[in-house]
Amino acid sequence: QVQLVESGGGLVQAGGSLRLSCAASGRTLSTNAMGWFRQAPGKEREFVAALSWSGGSTYYADSVKGRFTISRDNAKNTVYLQMNSLKPEDTAVYYCAADPSLRGVLSKSATPSYWGQGTQVTVSS
Repeated sequence: QVQLVESGGGLVQAGGSLRLSCAASGRTLSTNAMGWFRQAPGKEREFVAALSWSGGSTYYADSVKGRFTISRDNAKNTVYLQMNSLKPEDTAVYYCAADPSLRGVLSKSATPSYWGQGTQVTVSS
């Protein structure tokens, strides 16, 4: 079993940056693909970014490509989402997810084995 806890959310002005962290406990993350998703009020869940278990392959939604970076530190059992040039439309609750398969975290319809509780990101204009 894996427990995921996100942190790092908050309120930031447009153009600013935040770094989200997702810390795992219970089991190592090193053999899991990791993903970040987000959901804004009244909207469907949206895929944001994913990372293979080795960290060698990364994937991004077109809406965040070039602005967000997903990374992992397996020694710390933690995954990060660096978010730069934030826009008001990035406002959402951000969730991290883990799955033994990359397919389990790679799209909005994915069904990861593990989810975090979410962290709120609010970008003011």
